[in-house]
Amino acid sequence: MKIAILSGKGGTGKTLLAVNLAAAAKVAGYVDCDVEEPNGHLFFKPDHLKEEAVTVKIPQVDDKLCDGCRLCVDFCRYNALAYSHKLIIFDDICHSCGGCVLLCPQKALTEQDQAIGKIKIGKSEDVDVISGIMNSGEASGVPIIDRLQEHIASMDKEGRDVFIDCPPGSSCIVMDSIKNADYCILVAEPCLFGVHNLEMVHELVELFNKDYGVILNKCQENENLAEEYCQARKVNILGRIPFDPELGLINSNGKIAVRESAKYHDLFSGLLSAVLKEAKVETTSNP
Repeated sequence: MKIAILSGKGGTGKTLLAVNLAAAAKVAGYVDCDVEEPNGHLFFKPDHLKEEAVTVKIPQVDDKLCDGCRLCVDFCRYNALAYSHKLIIFDDICHSCGGCVLLCPQKALTEQDQAIGKIKIGKSEDVDVISGIMNSGEASGVPIIDRLQEHIASMDKEGRDVFIDCPPGSSCIVMDSIKNADYCILVAEPCLFGVHNLEMVHELVELFNKDYGVILNKCQENENLAEEYCQARKVNILGRIPFDPELGLINSNGKIAVRESAKYHDLFSGLLSAVLKEAKVETTSNP
C-alpha cells in the first residue's frame, strides 16, 4: 500500500505524521519527496547509508558543426536555446526533452549528464528510509521524484506499506509525488489559515481522483474550523492529534514519538490502523 501524506504548507505536521506512521508500521518504507527541504532522516537517523546521483540530459553544441540554421531555437518551447553569432544554451530552463538533438541537421548537438541532486538510502530498525535531495538553484525536482517513484514501486512489490512524505503545497512536485499513491492523507490545522491550506490539497486529490481522508493536527477543546470544513463537505476524518507540548518537545528534539513514548505509540498505532483500514476499503471498492 502506497500512502501519500500531504499538507497545504510546511509546519502542519506532515512529516510528524509520516515518520510516526512508518515507525508504527515497523516493517515499512518511508520516502521523503520534499526534495527542497527533506528532514525525515533527521528523525530516523538511518544506518548503512548509500547515495545515488540523479542526473538529467543537457544539450551541448559543437560550434564547428553548427551552421546557425536555428531549427533547434524555433523548436524549443521553453526558450532554452538562442542564437546570437553562435548557439547559446540555457541549462537552467532546459527540460531535457532531447528534441533539439534529434532535430539538428548538422548533428552539432549532443547530450551530457548534469547532476541535479541525489537520493540517500538507509535503514532505521525495520524501516527503509529514502530521501531525495535537490541541489541548490535547480529549477525542478521532478526528475528526483521520478527516481524516488522507482524505489516506492520496488518496496510496494516487496509487500511493504510505503509512506510518502510529500512536499508542501500543490505544485508540480506534489502532483508527481502522489501520482502512483493508493491513498492520500491530508493533514490539517484547526485555524482559518489551516482551512485554506486544507482546501488547496483537497482540490488536488479530487482533481487526481484519489481516495483520501483527513487527520486533524494540533486539536484543542475549542472551535476547530478544519473539522467544520470536513463535516460540511462530508470529508472523512481519520483521526486527531492533540495539541500537546510533550509531543512538540519530542518532535523538536528530532525524536520519533512512537519509539519514545507508550502513549504516542498507542496514538499513532491507532491512526495507522484507521488509515490502513480505510485505504483498503477504498481500494477494494474503487479498483
